Amino acid sequence: MSSRTILITGGAGFIGSNFIPFFLGEHQGISVVNLDKLTYAGNLQHLEDVKDNERYKFVQGDICDVDLVKSIFAEYQISDVIHFAAESHVDNSIEGPEAFIKTNINGTFTLLEAARKHWFNSANSPKKQFESSRFHHISTDEVYGSLGESGFFDEDTAYAPNSPYSASKAASDFLVRSYFHTYGLNVVTSNCSNNYGPKQHDEKLIPTIIRKALAGEDIPIYGDGKNVRDWLYVLDHCTGIGAAFSKGEAGETYVIGGDNEHNNISIAKAICTILDQVHPKENGSYGEQITFVKDRLGHDFRYAIDARKIKTELGWEPQFNFDAGLKKTVSWYLSKYQKS
Repeated sequence: MSSRTILITGGAGFIGSNFIPFFLGEHQGISVVNLDKLTYAGNLQHLEDVKDNERYKFVQGDICDVDLVKSIFAEYQISDVIHFAAESHVDNSIEGPEAFIKTNINGTFTLLEAARKHWFNSANSPKKQFESSRFHHISTDEVYGSLGESGFFDEDTAYAPNSPYSASKAASDFLVRSYFHTYGLNVVTSNCSNNYGPKQHDEKLIPTIIRKALAGEDIPIYGDGKNVRDWLYVLDHCTGIGAAFSKGEAGETYVIGGDNEHNNISIAKAICTILDQVHPKENGSYGEQITFVKDRLGHDFRYAIDARKIKTELGWEPQFNFDAGLKKTVSWYLSKYQKS
């Protein structure tokens, strides 16, 4: 492996499995060790295009496993960390919050401790070969709570998490911040809006709409469908992470959004319209399958991102128009579900 080896956690998940091929392609001088527990949300098939790359190594394991994480740092001389691994489904956190506390808080702590001990002689005194080592923590805009009809989240928004998932991510964000201020660990945190695109798990909103539509089942939409999210195409998120990791200032946070606010019912209707065009039903429209169901507990009304900081300071811009990104996403899932 090359002299600079980056530990990517959760690389078999949705965003990680999009990021690793992108990152290896962008940086010829680095190697990647992908540590993933392969829970239900991880899928190595999404990394088929890099599995034989000599700069890529997969390790199956838990980020909470102190001995395993320590051994990975030692064996591969890990120079940097990009930390995706997390339990991330809000409904699951409501039904069973314990896994979210363990993975998102304890797991992040385990990684921070391993990095601190491997990279530093003592607090604020990194070893010479690790003076530029960086820990990039991937987080979510859900830590900021809920917005009303107006306003935007930015890097100075106060934290107000409303679900066990978002609370666990908020806690991990604060741990990462503390390691910068206490030990001098070179950290960057990025908080993203809702991602969409290929390789996302079937349980999430957009894959669920497509899957249910094609199966001829009710398409479930919470409440009145008016909850608003800012949608970020996953490859745009990947370039944003790359910019923050490579060029971000130590100790800083960057919020990454797609400038695409849409409510859930409009998303469902847009997907049904695309399906009507590319894979029409024998009778009627997929939109006739949309059904409103009891709202989620603690359902945040609106998220929206003001991404000015990463745009102005790091020169990042989203490249995917929402309509084009949604069509690419529907096409990918249509191919997947027709094969299954």
